[in-house]
Amino acid sequence: MNKEHTVCVSDAPNFPDMFKPLATAMAKALGELRERKDVKWTYISPACDFQAEGERTGKYILGGEELPLNPAGESVISYADYAIAMIDEATKGSHIDERISVVKA
Repeated sequence: MNKEHTVCVSDAPNFPDMFKPLATAMAKALGELRERKDVKWTYISPACDFQAEGERTGKYILGGEELPLNPAGESVISYADYAIAMIDEATKGSHIDERISVVKA
């Protein structure tokens, strides 16, 4: 995504076609959440490389609207570490009515 938020990662020419329907649906869901005033929400976007079998490290980096990279220049997160970040946000409530992103530390 760019800083103006006019382009999404899924708009890139090399974005896998098999994931475009999901990305489109999730973008629509985020748009609908942003219009809601009757619920508290936090939208957590995973890294580009979302690894189902990836290692659980318990360490992650939060970003904002723009896709973050870790110190190694990677955009990667395991499902396990994404789940930890999600639970942390649900219990702390640090980013209400915000979209954040998460990558492996």
